[in-house]
Amino acid sequence: MTVDRARPAGERRGWAPLLAVCAGYFMVILDVTVINVAVPVIGRELSASLTGVQWVTDGYTLVLAGFLLTGGALGDRLGNRRVFCAGVAVFTVSSAACALAPDAPSLIAGRLVEGLGAALIVPGSLALLQQAYPEPAARSRAFGLWGSMAGIAASAGPLLGGALVSTVGWRWVFLINLPVGAACLALTLRHVAPSPRRADRALDWPAQCAVVAAVALLTTSLNEAGRRGWTDPAVLAGLGLAVLAAVLFAVREKLARSPALPVPLLRTPAMSGGAVIGLLFNFAFYGMVFTASLEFQRERGYSAFETGLALFPAVAMTMFASVLSGRLARRTGDRPLVISGMLLAALGLAGWAAAGPDPGYALLVAPMMAAGFGTSFALTGSTTTVMGAVPAGYAGTASALFNTTRQIGSATGVALGGSLLLSATTPSTGLRLSMAIGAAAYLTAAALAWRCVPKR
Repeated sequence: MTVDRARPAGERRGWAPLLAVCAGYFMVILDVTVINVAVPVIGRELSASLTGVQWVTDGYTLVLAGFLLTGGALGDRLGNRRVFCAGVAVFTVSSAACALAPDAPSLIAGRLVEGLGAALIVPGSLALLQQAYPEPAARSRAFGLWGSMAGIAASAGPLLGGALVSTVGWRWVFLINLPVGAACLALTLRHVAPSPRRADRALDWPAQCAVVAAVALLTTSLNEAGRRGWTDPAVLAGLGLAVLAAVLFAVREKLARSPALPVPLLRTPAMSGGAVIGLLFNFAFYGMVFTASLEFQRERGYSAFETGLALFPAVAMTMFASVLSGRLARRTGDRPLVISGMLLAALGLAGWAAAGPDPGYALLVAPMMAAGFGTSFALTGSTTTVMGAVPAGYAGTASALFNTTRQIGSATGVALGGSLLLSATTPSTGLRLSMAIGAAAYLTAAALAWRCVPKR
């Protein structure tokens, strides 16, 4: 085992490592949502077809979801700090290329490379926080703030995107990443200790390819299900091929001498249960954000900027909940936090579903606050559970698995929400059904946490 040359391992400087890691993670999640309000303008200015506009949005998500496990394996082998910095550099440079794109194909190519950079950033982010904050209480606080970045970026994306597009133009949606990426890279190199490199961790390329195929096929099929319907032959074929790729991955892992994701790790209840919990609460939360955004814009006539403001109650609670859960974790352990957070979020979405066919906005503030608070409150404990269930040499892989399942949950929640809005007799009926299903997902996660999350 070798170590990159830089500051001595274990050296930390207050909250600087947290700021560096969270800046990189924030960019990654923000780019999933901030582009949505810019797409119509991009399509007009670049004369892009409908298919081209869809690829501007979906290409990034597909590459990010498909290469997360590859990014985690590279981090374990080459050093998480090294791979994280490489991801930030790729992401920043490709953002500049997107901002300067003269036509739609160039922009799509830039977005695909952005997704690759993001796939290198996300797994390393959790592994670096685990390395930088070995003390349990500090680590819980760091994981909590890391998790809150997802909710803040997802919900603030439409607000920020609307403000940029309406003032300085759509290219600034990408240019804003340049100073953030440069600051993230500088902070990481100066304040984050170098990571161990485990040269004995061979990269199982057949397994990695199977994962990329499975996640890409699944994400594509779920996205298409929202537009084509769940019974469309192309959607069913894509889902079947995704299952086949997943089976091939499992077979390969059993036969490989150095598997990308060792099977014994998945048999650990904390590891597998924590990953499923992450899938369930991302399914519910991002499904809520997506369907609420459509409700506010299509049915209530809100602009993109007004929609961002309307979603702000959910955003505001994520930061507060993450700080609180990080402080309480040392006293209570992770299990009570995950269970109570999921129950509160379930109560919020159930309240929205029961609010009636056309509730006033004031009646929706409390459900959004409960969903935002509960999800962020539980994320800290579930993240700690997953990252604590594996040896240090597999930190990047564990982070990649956790974030891959969360990405699948987000895609499923968005696709199902869109499908319900399109297929229901009225948009209000579809929205309420979507919220009820989200509440059921939260309750399932709470029950799973009772069995899988350790008391201490």
